[in-house]
Amino acid sequence: MKVSTAEPFQIIYSLFEHQYLGYLFESYMVQLNAKEELTYAYQNVSSMNIKEFSKGIDEVDIELVKLMDAIQQDAILKKFNPKKLKPFDYFTKVYGEKPDLALQAAIEEYLNKYRASILPKLIGKRFFVMSNDGIPMGQEVNVLDEPAKVYLNFDRKEDHTIYFPVIKCKGEKVRLQHVGAQILCDSPAFLLSENSLYHFEPYVDAKKLKPFLDKNNIRIDRKIEKTYFRKFVGPLVAQFNVFGHGEGFNIVEEQATAKPILLLTESGGGKIAKDLFSQGQDDDVTSSKITFDLSFAYGDKTFRFDSFAANSYVNVEEKDDAWIFHKMKRDLAFEKQIIEKIKSLGQNLIHGRKALPKSEAFSWLQLNADALKEAGIDVKQAPDAKKEYFLGVSSIEVNIVENNDWFDIKTKVRFGSFELPILKLRELVLANIREFRLPDGKIAVIPEEWFIRYHELFTLSDLGDEDELILKKHHIAMVQNLDEDGLANTVIGRKLENLQHFDEIKSYDVPKEFQGELRPYQKAGYDWLCFLRDFNLGGCLADDMGLGKTVMTLAFLQSLKSDGVKHPTLLVMPTSLLYNWQKEAERFTPELKVLVHSGTLRTKDTGHFGEYDLILTSYGVLRLDIDFIEKFRFEYVILDESQAIKNPASNISKAVRLLNCKNRLILTGTPLENNTMDLWSQMTFVNPGLLGSQSYFKDKYQQPIEKKQDEAATKRLYSKIKPFMLRRHKSQVATELPEKIDSVQYCDMSEQQEKVYEETKAYYRNLILDHIEQQGINKSQLVVLQGLTKLRQIANNPLMVDEEYEGDSGKDSDVIHKLKSVIEGGSKVLVFSQFVKHLNIIRKYLDKHKICHSYLDGGTKDRKKEVEKFQENPDIKVFLISLKAGGVGLNLTAAEYVFLLDPWWNPAIEAQAVDRAHRIGQKNTVFTYKFISRNTVEEKILTLQRAKRKLFDELITTEETFSKSLDQEDIMSLLD
Repeated sequence: MKVSTAEPFQIIYSLFEHQYLGYLFESYMVQLNAKEELTYAYQNVSSMNIKEFSKGIDEVDIELVKLMDAIQQDAILKKFNPKKLKPFDYFTKVYGEKPDLALQAAIEEYLNKYRASILPKLIGKRFFVMSNDGIPMGQEVNVLDEPAKVYLNFDRKEDHTIYFPVIKCKGEKVRLQHVGAQILCDSPAFLLSENSLYHFEPYVDAKKLKPFLDKNNIRIDRKIEKTYFRKFVGPLVAQFNVFGHGEGFNIVEEQATAKPILLLTESGGGKIAKDLFSQGQDDDVTSSKITFDLSFAYGDKTFRFDSFAANSYVNVEEKDDAWIFHKMKRDLAFEKQIIEKIKSLGQNLIHGRKALPKSEAFSWLQLNADALKEAGIDVKQAPDAKKEYFLGVSSIEVNIVENNDWFDIKTKVRFGSFELPILKLRELVLANIREFRLPDGKIAVIPEEWFIRYHELFTLSDLGDEDELILKKHHIAMVQNLDEDGLANTVIGRKLENLQHFDEIKSYDVPKEFQGELRPYQKAGYDWLCFLRDFNLGGCLADDMGLGKTVMTLAFLQSLKSDGVKHPTLLVMPTSLLYNWQKEAERFTPELKVLVHSGTLRTKDTGHFGEYDLILTSYGVLRLDIDFIEKFRFEYVILDESQAIKNPASNISKAVRLLNCKNRLILTGTPLENNTMDLWSQMTFVNPGLLGSQSYFKDKYQQPIEKKQDEAATKRLYSKIKPFMLRRHKSQVATELPEKIDSVQYCDMSEQQEKVYEETKAYYRNLILDHIEQQGINKSQLVVLQGLTKLRQIANNPLMVDEEYEGDSGKDSDVIHKLKSVIEGGSKVLVFSQFVKHLNIIRKYLDKHKICHSYLDGGTKDRKKEVEKFQENPDIKVFLISLKAGGVGLNLTAAEYVFLLDPWWNPAIEAQAVDRAHRIGQKNTVFTYKFISRNTVEEKILTLQRAKRKLFDELITTEETFSKSLDQEDIMSLLD
C-alpha cells in the first residue's frame, strides 16, 4: 500500500531473520492516523524513493536507508553471485550439504560491517521486530540510549573456579538466559533482550558474552587454571568490572600518569642527497613512507592507542597458590583527547596509526612542532632506525627587491643551526629531491609546502652575475601574489605596481607629429604601450575589432621617432593588410619613413633597413627571409593578427622568435582560437619566460584548464597575463558606436531537403557509432567532422553535396527573400558563409537577376578593388564574402546589414565578421541575421556553443575550436 505524503507519516526500522544471512534490517514508511499512531498502511523505502518523504526524515534516516539497501538479498546476490544463479540455487550451493565456507565467511564479514554501522544509528529511532507474517511493526523494541555495563563475578573454590557476568542498564538487571536474547553485533556490541536493544562501551567484545546466552556460568577446573587465568581471565579482568571474587583471587588497582609518544618508523626508500654542501648532481631519492604510531607510557608500561582498547591493562601473577591481577587503569579520556588534538592538527590516526609520504610527514611535523610540544607529545624515532632524521625547526625567508631591469631574490633557508644556500635549495626543488644530509650527519627533509609554494619561483627565475637568483620584471604578478600570500617580503616601486591597475597608469603626451585625434579609450591604450616601454616589457593589444588598434600603434611608433630612437621597428602582418597599414601610416604618421619589404623585386638584405623608421612585411616573406633579417637589430618587433603564430611548432613561430629586437608587441582581436597553447605561443614571444617552458605550461595550465575546467588554474593564468594584455570590448569603451541588433532567423527545410537530411543523418549516425566503438572517440575525429560538415551543407542547400539535386532549399528561400527586402529598402548587406559553394549558389541567383554585387574569397586577386567597389558604388548593395578570407583587415561600414548563412564552430570568428560593418565610422544601426535551419545540426550547434564557451570567456573572452571540444555525448546529441 502506498503511503500518502499529504497525510502524516513516520519512518520505522524492522529486524528480521533471513534463512541463510541471519539478522537483517529493512526500512518502512508508515501512515499515521489522526492520533499520530501507526496504522497498517505502510510501504518499503529505499534510496530510490526516500526523497519523496523528505519532510519526515533527517540525514541519519537517509544514511540508514542507504546502509540497509546494501544488505538486502538482491544486493548480496549482485555482489557475491557473479554467475547470476537463481536465489534458491545460489543459497543451496553456498549453505547446502557441501557448503562454501570461505564464501560464507566473506558474506558474513560484509554483513557484520554494515550491522556495525546500522545499529548505533538506530538510537533515537523507532525500531521493531518483524512479525512472522511479515508485518514490519510486529513488536516494538525499546532502544536504550545509555550504554549497559558488564560486571564479572568470580568464585574460586578448592578444585575449581566459576564465573558469570551481571549486566545492568539504568539500574536494572538485564536477563540473558531463557528470554531468547541475541547478540546482533560483536563490535560494537549490541544485545537484544526482552524487546530492548542494549549497547555497550566501545571496548566490550560481545563474543565474551555469547557463552552466557544458554548457560548460567563457566567452570574452570583447577588443572587448567594456570593456562586459563593467564590467557582468558586476565583480558576479562582488564575489560570488565569485577563485582566479586573468592579467596585466592586478588585484584590490585594501580595508577600512573599517561605520557603520549608519537613514534616515527620508515618503510621503503632509497638513496639520499649526498650532503648540504656537496657539488654536482645529487643521488636520486626513491619514495618512502613514514608511519606515525601513537602510544602512551604508564610508568614502565607502554600501550599503543586503540579506539577499542579496554580501559585497563592486567598483568597476571601467581603467588603462594593465589592469583594477583595487577590492573593498570588507562586514562582513555586523556588518550582520546590526544588523538583529537592530533586530528585537529591535520592527521587522523586511525587506531593510532597512519602512514604518509616522507616529505608530507616531515612537513606536518615542522608545521606543528610547537603545538605537539605544548600538548606534551614526545616525537621520537624508532631506536633501530637506519637513518637519523633532523626533527628540529626549518624556516625559509624570501625577500624580493625591484632592481633596474629585474627583481633580486634574497633568501635565507635554515634547518636548525645550518643555513642552506638558495641555489642548493633551488637545485633540489627543481630536481624533485626532497632530502639531503646536514653537516652533522642527520637527514633533513624539505617541507612539501616549499615544493608547492616556491616551485614556480625557482622554475621561472634566472641566475644573476653574482650567483644570485633574479627574476624578470614581467613576472610582476607572481611577485605580488607571493607577497599577498605571505610567502615573500617584496619591495616594488609604486610605478611598476600600477601595471596591475590599468586605471592608475600615468598619462603620456601624444607626439605633435601624429596627424589624428585619439579617442579617450585609444589614448588610454597609447598610455599603456608607453608604460610598458618604460620598463622594457612586451604587451598584447587585444581590443575588439574596430576599436583602432592600428591608430594606437601608429601613435606609439611616432612617439619612438619623436624620442630619437634610431633603430627601426619591424611590423609583420598577413599579406592582405600590407596596403592598409601603408595607407594608414601615410595618413596618421606622415613623418615616419616606411618601407614595404614585400614582393618578388624586394631587396634581399638589410643594408637599407636603417634608413627607415618602420618596415612592413608579411609572415610569408619573413619566413622566407629570416636568414638575413634575424641578423638586424630592431627597436620593436610588432606582430599584427598575431594568432598567426598560435602554433609554437610552425615555421613562422620559429622564425619570429629568432628576430633581434629590444622589445616586442602583438596585436590581435582573437588571442585564443583553438586552445590555451595559442596563448603560450604569443605571450612567450612578447615576454620570453613569462609562462615558463612549453611543457611546464602544458602541465600547470593547459591540461588543468582544458581537461579539468580548473578555475584556480584559469585565475592564475589570467593573473599572469593581465598586466601584459589590454583587451576591451566595444560595449565598454566605444559608446559612440551605434546599436548592433543580433537576430537568429530560423528556417524550415523544404520537404525534399528534409528527406535528404534525415537519410544522411541516419547513415552517419550509424557510421560514427561503429567507428567510435571500434577505434575510440580520439581516432574518430575525421569521420565525425566529415559527417557533421556534410549535414551542415545539406542544412544550407543539398546542392552543395549533390549537383544533381533538383529540389528547393528552405534556408536559401528565406535568405533571398530578405536580400530582396534589404535591396529594395536601399541598404547594403554583407553575406558571410564559410562555404564557398554556398556563396556561389547565392551568386548564381544574383547574376541571373542582374543584381550587382561584390565578391571575395580566398582566390580573389584584388581584394582592395572589391572593397572599394562596395564602399563607394551606391548601386552595389550585396557583398558576398567567405568567412575565412574576410574575417580580418576589412572596413565595410557602408553596410547596415550582416547575413551569416551558417553558424561557425567558433562564435568569435562570427563576431569578427560582424565587426567588418560595426566599427568606428559606422553611423547607422547594424542588423545581424544568423540563418539557422530548424531541427538540424545547426540548431544544436547553437546550444553546444553556449555550453562550451565558459572556459575561454573567463580567460580572454574567446572560445576554443568547437570541434576539438566535442565528446561522445555531444556528438550523439548533434546526431539525435
